[in-house]
Amino acid sequence: MKKILIVDDAMTVRMYHRQLMESMGFEVTEAENGIEALEKGMSDTFDLFLVDVNMPKMDGYRFVEEMRQIPELQSIPVVMVSTEEEESDKEKAYLAGANFYLVKPAKPDELKDYVALLIGDEVA
Repeated sequence: MKKILIVDDAMTVRMYHRQLMESMGFEVTEAENGIEALEKGMSDTFDLFLVDVNMPKMDGYRFVEEMRQIPELQSIPVVMVSTEEEESDKEKAYLAGANFYLVKPAKPDELKDYVALLIGDEVA
């Protein structure tokens, strides 16, 4: 079973994304910020990170920049999900190393399509 780490400081958003990912047959782990996500990423194996931008302690951009410097994490796909809609926000996400950028609330089908594209055909 493929594993996804959901990184978001909002519990309701984590629950929403967890429900979507579990309905696709993924095992889900959660983190509340980038620091916690790096720790979990180093102690477990994940197939994809679903990351919020605005979080305390370490935001999503910094998290992605940091994980791309760690050999064990640098090839794991990242979908960033944020309330920030400006083109510059998307650009910043891609420059940090994100694979896709979605604006909250992410449409379930769109999110599922991106996840399926990034981590394969086991998706329901």
